[in-house]
Amino acid sequence: MIDYPTLKIIWWLLVGVLLVGFAIMDGHDMGVGTLLPFVGKSDLERRVVINTVGPHWDGNQVWFITGGGAIFAAWPLVYATAFSGFYWAMMAVLWALFFRPVGFDYRSKIHNATWRSTWDWGLFIGGAVPPLIFGVAFGNLLQGVPFGFDAYLVSTYTGSFWQLLNPFALLAGVVSSAMITLHGGAYLAHRTEGVIQARAVKGAVGAALVLVTAFVAAGVWLQWIPGFRISSVVDPAALPDPMNKTVVREAGAWMANYGRQPLLWLLPALGVGGALLAAGLLLARRTLTAFVASALAMLGVIGTAGASMFPFIMPSSTMPAASLTVWDSVSTPMTLGIMFWATVLLMPFIVVYTGWAYRVMRGKVTAAYIQENDHAAY
Repeated sequence: MIDYPTLKIIWWLLVGVLLVGFAIMDGHDMGVGTLLPFVGKSDLERRVVINTVGPHWDGNQVWFITGGGAIFAAWPLVYATAFSGFYWAMMAVLWALFFRPVGFDYRSKIHNATWRSTWDWGLFIGGAVPPLIFGVAFGNLLQGVPFGFDAYLVSTYTGSFWQLLNPFALLAGVVSSAMITLHGGAYLAHRTEGVIQARAVKGAVGAALVLVTAFVAAGVWLQWIPGFRISSVVDPAALPDPMNKTVVREAGAWMANYGRQPLLWLLPALGVGGALLAAGLLLARRTLTAFVASALAMLGVIGTAGASMFPFIMPSSTMPAASLTVWDSVSTPMTLGIMFWATVLLMPFIVVYTGWAYRVMRGKVTAAYIQENDHAAY
């Protein structure tokens, strides 16, 4: 039987794995959507681009749904507070995602230039908007979110949608967008050839440079943003009670974990190094290795955010003591235990099936293939 404190740490790691998995799997087809209007100059070229991700984008979307479900079950207070406080931001994500299923399915049903161009821009919105908003959300988490709890642990969000769009959060949004665009460009370069591949490489290399610049700038800026620190004694085995602690804000608090565990510096190094390596490999046309390198860059960037904030999940800027952490915002031991063993049993099947699906769909998507399969292709 796994003890309660260990389960809390395990689920912090597993939620992180789901976020990285979502970024890698669903991120590359969002990145392809972001690049779609720019790498495809004709209708045929855009159909080539769409068909690199068309057969599996909906399967990748499951990572997003699973991540939301895991947060709901493992961190119910985080789910309730985040989805109410970030309500309009989450609605914007959903509205953008609506363009994806209808865009993929309807775009090529009618031979009309205006119709197809409209859906192309819809797919661009569905690919570009969610990563930007997710990055902005992480930027706000690092600054603290204006919420608090009453005596019944009912959360109240006191901010507004426009307050989310502050300079640091927008910089974090640039990091997220560039990261997804790099990943999508690497995948697109691997699945295409000729002029489309050349444009994908150019876009991905540009995104890599933006990612490195914005990521380093955000790291420097973060040292001057007041972070959060638990100043009271916390019992990791205690049942959830987010108000049973004392939290202080101080400059440099988000860097404290790196001082205690110097090995954590490997995460930001991986974010920068992975992006630069991916760019170099793309220029050398080693596209599959570049895709792996961009995935490692994603792990480094997301891991850096998680390592900086630990044990905080959703800090409160207006009521610091109400900040939600790994120790006090989780479900019961039984819930975490059942979810853990279900994950251990089911995850291998998901990984094997996903690997098989990508193996079946491997190879280049060409203009000749689209012309030969005009009615079957997207």
